[in-house]
Amino acid sequence: MAFDFIPPDYLSITVRLLVAALLSGAIGIERETRHQPAGLRTHLLVGTGACLMMILSVTGFDTFIQSDKGTIRFDPSRIPSYVISGIGFLGAGTIIVHRGTVKGLTTAASIWVAAGLGLVVGAGMYFVAVLTTVIVISTLYVLGKLESQFFDRRKNRRISVIADSDEQTFTTISGILEENHIAIVDFQIEDIDSYNDQKVSNYIFTIQEGKIENKMELVKKLEQFEAVRKVNI
Repeated sequence: MAFDFIPPDYLSITVRLLVAALLSGAIGIERETRHQPAGLRTHLLVGTGACLMMILSVTGFDTFIQSDKGTIRFDPSRIPSYVISGIGFLGAGTIIVHRGTVKGLTTAASIWVAAGLGLVVGAGMYFVAVLTTVIVISTLYVLGKLESQFFDRRKNRRISVIADSDEQTFTTISGILEENHIAIVDFQIEDIDSYNDQKVSNYIFTIQEGKIENKMELVKKLEQFEAVRKVNI
């Protein structure tokens, strides 16, 4: 059996790999602009790799199957099924749980979709892949803006202020927040051993308002207080 470095259907394979890279990369660019842990390169590699696995599953065993007398039964869905289940481990790496707040679920879902795009492109289903990409990017970009504008108001947000450890400091910080019409839902105080060789505490406020109208102005007001060392919103 002669060894062919370039397969007869090399043009089809090339197009499929490039299309998979283009479509999955488009989703990755959107994630990159939002400074997510998985961006352009991750999505592009996931989509291209999934396409590669699908091409292997669909065409990689043709010679072996044709050389058989008909006793082999081949299931081309086996490799793609392992890709779908395996991609979950990569998506899980983008999910962060911190103080009861879960972040990264959308990015994990986009990685999973990028893998699906690679599989359908590898199977030659270009229309499905392009339409899915349009839907996904519209969801991430357009609905993302609508969500942040209308629905984030219902979500709690945390404000962390590292400042001197005394009751007056807590009262002053609370007063600054109330002056900015920020309703405090809950708070907790964590002792810090030292911050630049000074004994301080981390005052964590959970606020009901999901959207702070002017973050910069609020941070400036808090930092003007001499007891404050650092502010995180």
